[in-house]
Amino acid sequence: MMSVLEVRGLSKSFGGVEAVADVSFGLARGEFLALIGPNGAGKTTCFNMLNGYLGPDRGSVKLNGQELVGMRPRRIVRMGVGRTFQITLTFLSMTVRENVQMALIAHHRRLYDLWSRAAQMFVPEADALLDLVSMREQAGRPCSELAYGDLKRLELAIALAHEPVLLLMDEPTAGMAPSERVALMELTAGIVQERGVSVLFTEHDMDVVFAHAHRILVLNRGRLIAEGTGTEIRENALVQEVYLGGGTVFAREGDDA
Repeated sequence: MMSVLEVRGLSKSFGGVEAVADVSFGLARGEFLALIGPNGAGKTTCFNMLNGYLGPDRGSVKLNGQELVGMRPRRIVRMGVGRTFQITLTFLSMTVRENVQMALIAHHRRLYDLWSRAAQMFVPEADALLDLVSMREQAGRPCSELAYGDLKRLELAIALAHEPVLLLMDEPTAGMAPSERVALMELTAGIVQERGVSVLFTEHDMDVVFAHAHRILVLNRGRLIAEGTGTEIRENALVQEVYLGGGTVFAREGDDA
């Protein structure tokens, strides 16, 4: 399959310490790709280079064949790269619908008349996105009243307002209850299938990773040490060594966890 994202030789150092070292991978259209690794492995640094928050020391990041390195984050968003964060970023004083409207206003470059009639702009489009993430009934509620899981779903709607072809999700289920994690990832997987959006996500919950990822990348100390299907990663001796000193860290289907 043709790659939407092509990463080649991506590297970044801080004070002589290699946070990411010569990382290369591709991501196909509609693929759900997990990037895992111990704390400090370089996952967030890698994400920050993909969407322009950090400039790499060397390497290439191409979206549909176009180089992203050197572009500003706002330009990269307009190229079709969306992102959700470990800590949700919403306007708590605004309603659920207004948050999505703000994202749509920014996407359509209508900020120049924001204050004159913002409340009337892109209402049907905002509601359609809220329908997509099962938040339409809460459209009029202030974000400050939402449960954490609902904030995560709202953040997904905000990211989709920018019509991404690639969605970066940094710890999407962090801080969520187990049932909320399942619901959010099933929702995201459905959107991937329906819209053909490619997703690269980091995650510490291995149940989430193995249940949803089509393919898994493993980082350790900034280097890509393994790549493959869930079965291949479970059976990889080096991955086992990195996580638990050679012990069995990933329960197999049917095993007692």
